[in-house]
Order: sequence, then C-alpha cells, then structure tokens
Amino acid sequence: MRQQLFKSTVIVSSMSMISRLLGFIRDMLIARIFGVDADSDAFYIAFKIPNFLRRLFAEGAFAQAFVPILFDYKEHGSAGALKLFIDRTAGTLAVLLMLLSLIGVIATPILISVFAPGLDQSGAQFTLVVRMLRITFPYLFFIAGVAFAGSILNSQGKFVIPALTPAFLNICMIAAALWLAPLMPNPIIALAWGIFGAGIVQLLFQLPALMRIGLLPKLTLGFDDPGVKRVLALLLPAIFAASISQINLLLDTAFASYLSSGSVSWLYYSERLVEFPLGILGIAIATVILPSLSKSYVTENPRAFSKAMDWGLRWTIVVGLPATIGLVLLAEPLFSALFQYGEFSAKDVTAAGLSLKGYAVGLLAFMLIKILVPGFTARKDVRTPAKFGLYAIIANFCLNLALMTPFAHGGLALATSIAAFFNVGLLLYGLLKDKHYQPQPGWGLFSVRILIANSIMAVSVMTCVDMQIWTDLSSMNRLVNLLLIIMANGLGYLLLLYVFKLRFHDISAAG
Repeated sequence: MRQQLFKSTVIVSSMSMISRLLGFIRDMLIARIFGVDADSDAFYIAFKIPNFLRRLFAEGAFAQAFVPILFDYKEHGSAGALKLFIDRTAGTLAVLLMLLSLIGVIATPILISVFAPGLDQSGAQFTLVVRMLRITFPYLFFIAGVAFAGSILNSQGKFVIPALTPAFLNICMIAAALWLAPLMPNPIIALAWGIFGAGIVQLLFQLPALMRIGLLPKLTLGFDDPGVKRVLALLLPAIFAASISQINLLLDTAFASYLSSGSVSWLYYSERLVEFPLGILGIAIATVILPSLSKSYVTENPRAFSKAMDWGLRWTIVVGLPATIGLVLLAEPLFSALFQYGEFSAKDVTAAGLSLKGYAVGLLAFMLIKILVPGFTARKDVRTPAKFGLYAIIANFCLNLALMTPFAHGGLALATSIAAFFNVGLLLYGLLKDKHYQPQPGWGLFSVRILIANSIMAVSVMTCVDMQIWTDLSSMNRLVNLLLIIMANGLGYLLLLYVFKLRFHDISAAG
C-alpha cells in the first residue's frame, strides 16, 4: 500500500508543481502590471470569493462527501448502479449550482458587504468590486463540475488529469493580463474575465478522461435517489469541515478591509506563498489518502485505516516542518526576489513579509488538517470535524480582534495560524480518543531525528540571509541567490535525514 500511496502522491505533487509555478508567474506578472493600490485590493476581494469557492470544491472538500459514497457503490454495487448514481448526482448538483450562481450574481453587493465590510458602499472601489464579482461568481458552477469529475477520476486511480487541471486558471489569467487588459478601459477587469474563461476551460479539459473510463456523467435529476440524498446530507458539513482554514482566511480579508490600503493585497500575496508547499505537498497527500481511507473503512479494515493515517501524518511532518522554517526565515527575501518589480515597492516587501511570517507559522497545521479531516469524513462522520472547525473559527475571530490592533495585517495572519493548530489538536484528539487512529511504533525516535535535522537547517538558513546586503542586489541576483539558498538547504536537509538514519521505511511505517 505504501508504495502505491507514495507513487500517487508524487504524481499529484508533480502536476501541482506545474500549476503552482504558473501561479507564481501569474502573481509576479499581476504585481508588476497592476502594483498594490485600491484597484488591486478591489480585484483581490472580488477574486477571494470565487477562489474560496474553488478551494472548497477543487481542493478536496467536495470529495470528502462524494468519494466515501462512491466507494460504497464501487465495492458493493454493480457497474450500472455506479453509473446511475454518478448521473443522478451530476444532474442534481448542476441544478443546485445554477441556482446558487444566479443568486450569487444578484446578491453580489450583499456578499461584498459580508466579506469586506470595511469598504465604503458609495465609493468607486465598492462599485469596481461588484462589477468584477458579477463576472467571476459563475466560476462556482464550472469549478464544482471540475471537482466532481476529478473525484470520479481519483476514485479510479486516475490522478494526473485532476492534478494538472488547476494550471488552466493561471494560464487564462496570464493571457488576460497580457493581451486582454490593454484593450479594456479599466485593465484590471480583464483578470475577472480570465477567471470566468478558466472555469469553462478546466471543465472541458476533464471530459475526455471521463469518456475514456466510461463514466462521463449524463445529467439526470435524482433528488429522490438514496445515494444522492446521502451526498447532499454530507455535502455542507463536509465542505465546512474541510475548509476551516479557508474560512478563516476570508475572515482575515474582512478584518483587513478596515486597515490601511494595501493590507488585503499583502495578505493575499502571503497566502499565495504559503499555498505553494500546501498545494504541492499537503493537498497532494490528502487527495491520495482519502480513497485509501474510504476503501479501508468500507472493507472493514481498521489496521489499514490506521496505517494510511500514520503514513500521511509522517510524510506531512517530514516535508511540512522544513517548509515552515524556510518561509518564516526567508519571508522578505522571497518577496524581494519574486515580486519587487515595477509597482511592488520595498515597503510592500516589508509589509507582506510580516504577514507571510504569520501565515507560515501555521503551515504545518494547515497541512495536518488536510490529512486529519479525511480520517473522519472517510467514515462518513462529517459532524465532528465540522464542530471542531466551528470552534477554530470562533478562536480565529477572537484572536483577530486581539492581534489586529498591535500587529495590523500581520496579527491577522498569526491569528489564523494559532487557530489552525487549535483545530489540529481537536481533530487528533478525536481520532485518538475513539481509537479510529492508532499510531504505529517509532514515533519517538522519528520525532527526535526530525527536530534535530530541522534545527540544524534553520541555523544554516539564518546564516545565509542579510537583508541589508540583499536589497543592494539586482533583481536577477536576488532570484538566483534565493534559488541557491533553497536548493542548498533543501539538499542539506535530505543529507541530514540520511545521516540520522531516517529511511523511507521509517517515514512509511504505515506500509
């Protein structure tokens, strides 16, 4: 099992790497062309809502409700029953999502007032956000279809196409920024049309893969179908449980709308940098582990269930802890090398670096949540992680109030990280208490080796960065130096793991 999980994770991570690199190019391009001002804040508020919905559906939350039921049909039903279930689920969701998209377009001003209450509703910025959000909100319909198709493909062991699909969002936005923006009276609105077009392209890209495996859905209404009813009953709490971190990030945007101009953009760019390791590693492991956990539960194999959980947790710590250290210690150099061009100033580097450090502290927690929530949802228990998530949201809200005044947007980021660790503690406690997850032997020695290796790596990174010297370098030299620091310390970390005799079988004791 561990070899197949590892192979599938490498595939998903590799495809995700392509999308994330394109995402960096996209953000660097947008920062250079549009800079950080009131219009860019307006775009990121308008982008935040459909991007939030994308994460709810496309990054695993939808799968938490759908895949466990799909495995019931796959293991205990006929091929015809499986196809009928998929057809009816697709048709029912299509109707619901069309209605939701229509309501969203109509109620756009209300949504903006909720997600960015600090905006002046009579001002030009508010009007610009409304205009862009009405263009981007229908993205929900398309991206939910993408998530539905991807869940089917993942359940059949087909991980490449779903993992590569997000790249088209970045490609379409890059095209909009370069070619459509110069043709428009207000160039930044072109980015909204890029998002809309990306939804269509992403959905069309999935369809040939579904046709090849004979599971292309035929839209059929199925509100009375027992399987569809089970999916719908699980859907809202499952999405909520799997998306607590994203909800907390939306809370940050709402609070940041009361702060100085640029705060929303600084938080956005910081979030994007944290998303890079989270998307490549955390979401990749979670994507691969959910079908395995669902199958172990359906086939009543608790030992395999615990081993799969153990595998996911160990690998998350191995890759998540050094990524956390790197982001915290290289916050300003990262922004300086990647974004300090054109309209993105040295002041923006310092301000965005503050919020990146706050978010980076919680990177490991964000990744662990992605692994722990499937431990509940694979067993069709969506209420417990939803309840824990609600506690985390309340904690984040209170921490935002406490930390926003002394630390501005950096305090908002730190509050989200603390709330994420609180959520991790609750989830892990719940799995251990009910003995659904029983840790495998060797965690003590594994933890000591990981901590020592990461401590040495942290000291090494700190000796490599002197911001006073860094700011005097040319943009190309900053980028080259950043890559050299990351590569050298990354290889050094792997060497330390080898020296401390941390082998593949130690990490993959779940096998």
